[in-house]
Amino acid sequence: MHTPVSVEDKKNFIQWFLNNYQLKKRESVWILNYLMNHDELLGQLHFVREAKFCPRGIIMTSQCSEEVAFRFYKNQLVTTDAEKSFHDIRLNKNEPLYLQLNFHKSYQNALYISVLEENPFIPDEYFITEKDKKIAKQILDQSLYKFQKQIIQRKIDKALDDMDEAAFLVLVNELKALEATYSMQPKLQKQ
Repeated sequence: MHTPVSVEDKKNFIQWFLNNYQLKKRESVWILNYLMNHDELLGQLHFVREAKFCPRGIIMTSQCSEEVAFRFYKNQLVTTDAEKSFHDIRLNKNEPLYLQLNFHKSYQNALYISVLEENPFIPDEYFITEKDKKIAKQILDQSLYKFQKQIIQRKIDKALDDMDEAAFLVLVNELKALEATYSMQPKLQKQ
């Protein structure tokens, strides 16, 4: 469980942000000032990544970022109209509001990180796709195969050095079994 971010910390961050960054939409400044001046709203405000997945999320972007200037998400609806968003914020003060701020090196900014909360609405598949999982398993299997093969080959070399025919035959059969098992697994496709 994460420690909730205090209203005062959120207020201080917004003030710092407004003093240091220029937003692409002037209405974004109005909304941030409104939020900053209403503790009740700040209590419901959560700074997150990927606000588009939230039931009620806003994305605001500074001039120094290439991201979309403004988006407001409410359930499955999306708008770029900041005035409609402002109206919704005023009318629904008791509903959680999730805010994503896009600005240069935002994820390296200590102040932003200090108010940033984990987004509980991001689907697991967003970060790791089935294809990614399959590729990761293939890489792991290939690495494990190469490692096991090296160990057996070293033992074979030692058995040859020691002229231990029995150990040599056992190890050769072990190597053949490993290679047979690995040859049946799907291989990584070269891009």
